[in-house]
Amino acid sequence: VCGPGNNGGDGLVAARHLHHFGFEPTVVYPKRSKGQLFENLVTQCEGLGITVLDAMPSLKREGGSKYNACVDAMFGFSFKGAPREPFATILRTLKSSSLPVASVDVPSGWNVEEGPAAVEESLKLMPDVLISLTAPKKCSVHFNGRHYLGGRFVTPALSSRFRRARNIHNF
Repeated sequence: VCGPGNNGGDGLVAARHLHHFGFEPTVVYPKRSKGQLFENLVTQCEGLGITVLDAMPSLKREGGSKYNACVDAMFGFSFKGAPREPFATILRTLKSSSLPVASVDVPSGWNVEEGPAAVEESLKLMPDVLISLTAPKKCSVHFNGRHYLGGRFVTPALSSRFRRARNIHNF
């Protein structure tokens, strides 16, 4: 699920990489950015045959969901305030589903400094995996799942320091 900002761009790039690794991603992009970079990322996804949806599909189906996991790339570290529609409904849908969720940089709806404390309970997404790009954000101290530090632009010394301090895994 991609949001309108840079975190959403990360989600579009993730979909492209997942496709190249042999997965069949579906992108949910309900509020598209009008920037050329984002339009190019959507064009790349569509050119690979990746389905790009404007609305969240149902995750409940007889016989189980057709989806195996969800990448949360809705909001990043610059997000402020309460999630608005359609993202509030999407967060509730993800929270109530049994799909594992991997959040990029900051779980959507969390305050980058304070974590989930100020978030309405129904919107309090607790992902299974957190993927911190460049460096963990302050809110990651409130995260208890599997935490990865990603990005080839982090020096080995910095990566090692964060891994030791917060039990973070490289990928």
